Amino acid sequence: MTRLWDKGAPLDAAVLRYTAGEDHALDERLVRYDVQASIAHAEMLAEQGLLGADDLARLRDALAAIGAEHAAGAWHVSLEQEDGQTALENRLTERVGELGGRLHAGRSRNDQVLAALRLYLRDATEALRSGALAVADALDALAARQGEVMLPGYTHMQQAMPSSVALWAGGFAAEIRDDAHGLQAVQRRIGKNPLGSAAGYGTPNLTVSREATRRRLGFAEVHAPVTAVQLSRGKAEAQLLFEITLLMQDVGRLAADLLLFYTQEFSYVRLPEEFTTGSSIMPQKRNPDVFELIRGRSAVALAALVEVLGVTQKLTSGYHRDLQLIKAPLFRAIDACALTLEILPSALAGVVFVAEAVRLDPGIHAAAEANALVASEGIPFREAYRRVAARLKERR
Repeated sequence: MTRLWDKGAPLDAAVLRYTAGEDHALDERLVRYDVQASIAHAEMLAEQGLLGADDLARLRDALAAIGAEHAAGAWHVSLEQEDGQTALENRLTERVGELGGRLHAGRSRNDQVLAALRLYLRDATEALRSGALAVADALDALAARQGEVMLPGYTHMQQAMPSSVALWAGGFAAEIRDDAHGLQAVQRRIGKNPLGSAAGYGTPNLTVSREATRRRLGFAEVHAPVTAVQLSRGKAEAQLLFEITLLMQDVGRLAADLLLFYTQEFSYVRLPEEFTTGSSIMPQKRNPDVFELIRGRSAVALAALVEVLGVTQKLTSGYHRDLQLIKAPLFRAIDACALTLEILPSALAGVVFVAEAVRLDPGIHAAAEANALVASEGIPFREAYRRVAARLKERR
């Protein structure tokens, strides 16, 4: 087994464990995208006269077969291989011999990794956007089912003004759709082709076409100049994590409301039994674990954002191995958000508001009464405010 940077000297096992860490396992989700980018790179090399047509066909077929085998679970990236790029090239050279080594012309592991990561992030971001819209649709459906049920609107944790299920669900739906728009905006940074930047300074004495790989991979633009590519590391990732954090905060606040409404003191809602669990000691209890974990997982996104920003701050220009550490928090937050968005529509479908349990404080209509005085008597709002306040005080 040969790593991409091997020059013959042995690597201490402890050093391998420390430097590779969990990178080999994290790279499992990037293999299909590395294959995709490698095929595009091979086609570009052929277009530039650096590969013959027969060699291109052999490389393309071998890469496609290796990718299909990985997708089927026939092989995995091992710690000894260090990362997905080494695993892929080793398998390729086993299959096509020295021809496999020719594929690395005009690229570095740096732009190779980043190309695969951006292709993955493009798909992951779109999946999260679609998931957010599905949650908003589920809230719309809840409003359509029970929108007329009155609820108290709260400020400072006190009943303030009348609300309804339609207003409550509609507010969250609107903000979650806004979060989906925020996720879409991340595509601008993701959509820049890093291939051809190599280790950050281009490919001296070798003519490559960055536009050709951009076109084949569907990137919106070439990331230029080449020195900008490594300076950008962590920025698209942090922007995505910021948008995930906002989205997870919104669904966390939604869950927090439902958890409050589910308490016996409120009893505004019934939660679907299949989305609650029992107590190990108290026979009467059903615990809203799903919604508690939705609320809690907003912390995962925020922590990941802070971690990524912490890795990249104050790095000098060029590539640094520190950047490898971005993957773990990035993937962790993406997975936590994806799981949450996957379960939430089904959970919301079973939420039932109990109209007869809702009790509105008599003073909840005070602002409306003051507005009515302004409209009917033409008095200043502050005068109407004082009159209504005095009337409410007398009733106590």
